[in-house]
Amino acid sequence: MTNRHNSPGFGNDSTLAAQYSSLIGRLLDYCEAGLDGLTDEQISDTHKGTTNSVGFDVWHVVRTVDNIVFFVFEREKPVWLKEKFNERWGLPAVDQGTGMDVQDAYSLHFPDVFTFTEYIQAVKEVVVPRINNMDEEYFKVVQFVRPWGEVPRMEMIGHGLIGHGNGHLGRVSLARNIYGLEGLAY
Repeated sequence: MTNRHNSPGFGNDSTLAAQYSSLIGRLLDYCEAGLDGLTDEQISDTHKGTTNSVGFDVWHVVRTVDNIVFFVFEREKPVWLKEKFNERWGLPAVDQGTGMDVQDAYSLHFPDVFTFTEYIQAVKEVVVPRINNMDEEYFKVVQFVRPWGEVPRMEMIGHGLIGHGNGHLGRVSLARNIYGLEGLAY
């Protein structure tokens, strides 16, 4: 099927795999765009301990995609650990922000835009084709995932990754506006 609207993510095949892989690809593109133009200080700024930093929100979204698609679905090591981003960045190996103590979340320091983007691109490179190759039966499998409980994979992707992730990106877009930068083009 051709892209009739000349916009990324439109005109995909009408399969769940094609739609989900496109939406996850777009989510990760927005993560990258959310960092564009930020200074090193702005990436980790919590506005005097009143909100998550842009870095936290982007890291949480990408880590969650990475962790769900690799560890939760298949018990495989996520990109975060395979490529030792946790060691390179000095951030938690397992924690991805879900349920994290607020003060611990606010204390995290994230790398510069270029370094951060390496992780986003590494995840996108392997996750998007993996989701595109999943079939309908794969999406229907129910698995336990914290903190949600027993959930079908399609809901983990639809709500846990896409819906939840875009909520975090809304905060990133607002923070960009506060810094005098253009918000994300949803």
